Amino acid sequence: MHQTAAPHRAAAGARALRLATYNIHGAIGTDGLRAPERIASVIRELDADIVALQEVPLGGSLAPNALPVLREATGMDAIAGPTLDTRERRYGNAILSRLPICATRSLDLSFGTREARGALDVDVQMGVSGGRAMPLRVVATHLGLSARERRAQIRALIAAFDTPRMPVILMGDLNEWFIWGHALRMLVSHFRAAPAPRTFPSRFPVFALDRIWMHPADRLLDVQVHRSMLARVASDHLPLVARIAREHYP
Repeated sequence: MHQTAAPHRAAAGARALRLATYNIHGAIGTDGLRAPERIASVIRELDADIVALQEVPLGGSLAPNALPVLREATGMDAIAGPTLDTRERRYGNAILSRLPICATRSLDLSFGTREARGALDVDVQMGVSGGRAMPLRVVATHLGLSARERRAQIRALIAAFDTPRMPVILMGDLNEWFIWGHALRMLVSHFRAAPAPRTFPSRFPVFALDRIWMHPADRLLDVQVHRSMLARVASDHLPLVARIAREHYP
């Protein structure tokens, strides 16, 4: 992994939770082969507690459901968040988790006649501290290709957790090429800046399309891009991994 320093550091020795986001490109690698088992191997390499996935085939006549393969191979719970759901093709986001999932919601981020988009919004249980539950809200998404579309989607996402009841992680493929694009400026105003290593294309990364943001920002310890040889072939995106502090829970 190549590590990018985070803007804030928690106290040394804090127990960290590992989270990752990974656009799996329909489980089709840069060699043109559809291989969900290979995606599962990359996910095992990440050793993450929670993984947000995008471009996941979830069944239909055109492509088999990859989620049972990933669930079986990783031993993690799996939640599907389809954004397209037809007889021919069921497709969208997913979350894999080692931690108990307490609640699940879906956010519709579709914009006009463009490709259907959405976010999978779950609450997970990090543990118990001082007799109190330690929940974490995880929002996994894949934004649209046009700047106008992304602006509307970011506004909808921010409105959904504008008054957070718990720490919030937003992660996924934001499809934002420009460092100071309007969508990113909107997110910085809510989350503050976060490290953004380049993840696309996987063989020679040029663009930081995949992002992990956290509120409160000082809980984010670091962000890394996973650059294994297998990851360079398994998808056209590289996975992004973050560590967040679980201690000092408010």
